[in-house]
Amino acid sequence: MATKRMNILVYSGNGSTVESVKHCLYSLRRLLSPTYAVITVNGDALIKEPWTASCALLVFPGGADLGYCRTLNGDGNRRISQYVDRGGRYLGFCAGGYYGSKRCEFEVGNKKLEVVGNRELAFYPGTCRGCAFSGFVYHSEAGTRATPLKVSKTALPKGSVPETFRCYYNGGGVFVDAPKFQDNGVEILASFTGELDVDPGEGSASVVYCTVGNGAALLTSTHPEFAAVNLDPDVDIPGLDNVVNALKEDEQQRIEFLKACLLKLGLHVNQEQTAIPSLSRLHLSSAVVSDTAKLVEALEDIITMQDGEEYIRDENDTFHLEKRATWSLGALTDELPASSMKDPGGERSDNAEDQDKIIDYNKIVKQLMIHDKDQPESKDTPYFNHQAFFANLTHYDSQSRESDGTFGKNLLYGEVVTSTNTMLEKNTQLLRRLPTGFTATATVQIAGRGRGTNVWVSPAGSLVFSTVIRHSMALMPQAPVVFLQYLAALAIVEGIHTYGHGYQRVPVRLKWPNDICKSSPSARATC
Repeated sequence: MATKRMNILVYSGNGSTVESVKHCLYSLRRLLSPTYAVITVNGDALIKEPWTASCALLVFPGGADLGYCRTLNGDGNRRISQYVDRGGRYLGFCAGGYYGSKRCEFEVGNKKLEVVGNRELAFYPGTCRGCAFSGFVYHSEAGTRATPLKVSKTALPKGSVPETFRCYYNGGGVFVDAPKFQDNGVEILASFTGELDVDPGEGSASVVYCTVGNGAALLTSTHPEFAAVNLDPDVDIPGLDNVVNALKEDEQQRIEFLKACLLKLGLHVNQEQTAIPSLSRLHLSSAVVSDTAKLVEALEDIITMQDGEEYIRDENDTFHLEKRATWSLGALTDELPASSMKDPGGERSDNAEDQDKIIDYNKIVKQLMIHDKDQPESKDTPYFNHQAFFANLTHYDSQSRESDGTFGKNLLYGEVVTSTNTMLEKNTQLLRRLPTGFTATATVQIAGRGRGTNVWVSPAGSLVFSTVIRHSMALMPQAPVVFLQYLAALAIVEGIHTYGHGYQRVPVRLKWPNDICKSSPSARATC
């Protein structure tokens, strides 16, 4: 079975900047999820891990391309070149554009900033020369401008591309003599319209598409991935507010241009932007209702009080504990997304525009409803029927010779969560106190974790859960813990086949080591 390319890898290693990576993730996820998993990757992974088979697009964000060179020159760049030559796709923003060119010339003559030299990838067979406009300062918005670009509709035939639009610029170069390389597979997708502060040679290309073997590279000196909503106009830099306002006016044109670029790279792009859903309230419940209170008692030593409210502050997440009676009295907050709820020191945003910005989900306080008097009602969790789940679990336990009634009797459920795995594994204080069989499940994950650089794309309808298992160290020599994932996967396949009459014919199987696959009429298998 051929591996489906579903990962969009955004480089976040040496040379990249945190802000540029965040902007890449924000814009690409909104246009490409859930068809693709947009995730970060570091230099070590690019050099050592088997990422190429599942990668639909490799993205290098803004930053400093010398850092890219120091990390990836040699083995790393050879793998990237081979990946693209064999049908892969590369997208370079600003520093990623310099890095993908045959030669980089940056601020020549400026002793503090000058960077000059050949580059190994050489997707663009000429020079990227900058800064196209003067004023650049590292780690600053001082050189930022909303620069007008003229778009080639001939080169971008798909989508509703604008003829011109203003795009975020901060330090990018111009692709020198780009028209001369058209016979080498270079297409000019957009050009600067104004006079530049460096010699552009023939033309003034700001975005180019380069055919490379069976693959392609798209290099841009501007930042079409930067959304104005994520820029702060109040930073004390003269004129920045005007730049942000100009970018806001051309926001839709920016989106259409970026969509056209992604289509040019052969990706499936959402017609409308997919908003990353707000995290939902979590619900803690048990098959025997009184067991929920016992579970909370076991957590007492990590529960803290602040302003009369209970919190669990762990390594990765903070949980705000709510009781059903308190929640009902506060009905006005029911409709608020989780990102607007907070404890002192947490994040809060009541502005609708703010809800649409880059979000650090680790900083959002998770609302945890304690159901110690009853189980969640269907109106509270419309996509998960707790009564049916616990009833079927109890029936199965009564019929099974092997089951001791442990697994699944304590349940944590959220309609939209970051990752069931992360909530358990990365919060070690909580994990140490949870009983064997405690299970976390969700309808949708927005940051599901897989092996290595992979993540789980987890839209509604997926079977998403993580379970706590205490495995004795004494058993490790004969029964390594990795065997548990094999047994769990086999159990899921068997569970489907024995669910009821006719289910034995459902074409599911185990793709080693632990992926559950079903046959599809349009493909050999779907995992």
